[in-house]
Amino acid sequence: MTEVVIDTSALLAWLGQEPGWEKVDHAFATKTCKISAVNLAGLVAKTSDRMHESDEIAAMVSALPVEIVPFDRAQAFSAGVLRAATRNLGLLLGARACLALSATLGAPALTADKPWLALNIGVHIECIR
Repeated sequence: MTEVVIDTSALLAWLGQEPGWEKVDHAFATKTCKISAVNLAGLVAKTSDRMHESDEIAAMVSALPVEIVPFDRAQAFSAGVLRAATRNLGLLLGARACLALSATLGAPALTADKPWLALNIGVHIECIR
């Protein structure tokens, strides 16, 4: 089974059954899906806006069909270096963490953020919308 790295935006689309959620669902069914711990933090922050109980959020996270990958020193360095190449799109740390993990694994990044498609950083990017 091939790997794919899921960005927070794609995971939120899947959770909310927003446009493109089916592509994320297909990835869950056919690939080994991974998410950076940094992106998990972003997901928890976003869902805490509507789910106020931390137990409820923890249960939702536990049920996700993704492997959570710790954000290590190499990924931190890679995400920091990516700032220069992604500055024109204004990508924040979470986006760069996703891309750094994708680069580390040699796996595509699955996102809902169309502007990522303009990046030329050696990472295959798939947009769900």
